[in-house]
Amino acid sequence: MKPDLSDQYILITGSGRGLGRHAALHLASCGAIIGVADIDAGNAEQVAGEITSNGGKAKAYSGDMSDRKAFMAVAADFAKLGGRIDAIINNAMLLRYSPVQDVDEDTLSAMLDIGIKALFWSAQAMLAHYDKKRGGCIINLASPVATRGFPNTSVYSTVKGAVTMFTKTMAAEFGPQNIRVNAVSPASVPTPGSLGLNSKEEYEKRAGWIPLRRNGTEEDNSNAIAFLLSKEASFVHGEIFNVDGGVSACN
Repeated sequence: MKPDLSDQYILITGSGRGLGRHAALHLASCGAIIGVADIDAGNAEQVAGEITSNGGKAKAYSGDMSDRKAFMAVAADFAKLGGRIDAIINNAMLLRYSPVQDVDEDTLSAMLDIGIKALFWSAQAMLAHYDKKRGGCIINLASPVATRGFPNTSVYSTVKGAVTMFTKTMAAEFGPQNIRVNAVSPASVPTPGSLGLNSKEEYEKRAGWIPLRRNGTEEDNSNAIAFLLSKEASFVHGEIFNVDGGVSACN
C-alpha cells in the first residue's frame, strides 16, 4: 500500500530522468504535488506532463541547482503554489568514473558543485519556505561508496561521503526546528543513464556479489523515499536508509 502524501509539496532536483524521474512519478501517485527540477528543460517538462496526464499535479523547472540563485528562485516559485515547501529531495548528481590521475578540474568542480553545494542551498530553501507547525523534510541521496573503497570513484565517493556527513549534521541542527533530515542510500541500480556508464555485464557481475543477489530497482528507491516522507516515519531522523540489498552490511 502506498503512503498517503496528499497535500505535500515536494521539490525534487534532477528529476528529469533516472531515479529522480521515477521518484517524481511515484510520489505524485501518492498524492504529492511535485516540483520537477532539472538542468534539462525538456526532460523536466516531459516528467511534469506525464504526472499531470496521470491526474497528478506538478510544475516543471529548469536550472543549474548547484547555483544558489537558481535554486532559491525555483524554490520561491514552487512555494507560491501552496504557500510552503514540505520536502526537498536532493537527487541531482553528475556521475563520472575515472582513475584519480585522470580527474580534470572542470569535472571535479561540476561534481562537487551539484553534489555538495546544492545541499546547502536546499537547506536554506527549506528554512525559507517550510511551515514551522507542519514541519519539513529533506532527503538526500547517499551511496554505499561513502563507506567502501571502489577504484575509479574518487570524486563520486568523496561527494557521497559529504552527503552522509551533511545529513547527520543537519539532523542535529534542524531537528529542533521541526525539520527531519534523512538520506536514502541505493546500491547498484541500472537506470538508462547508468547503463551508459556501465555495461549490462557489469551489472550482472554486481548482482553476483550483492548479498540479495540482484541489483536494485527504481521502485526500491522510490518506495524508501515515500516511506521517509510519510507520517509512519515521523520519528525517523538522521538516518542513512540503506536500500542496497545488504551491500553496506558487508563492509
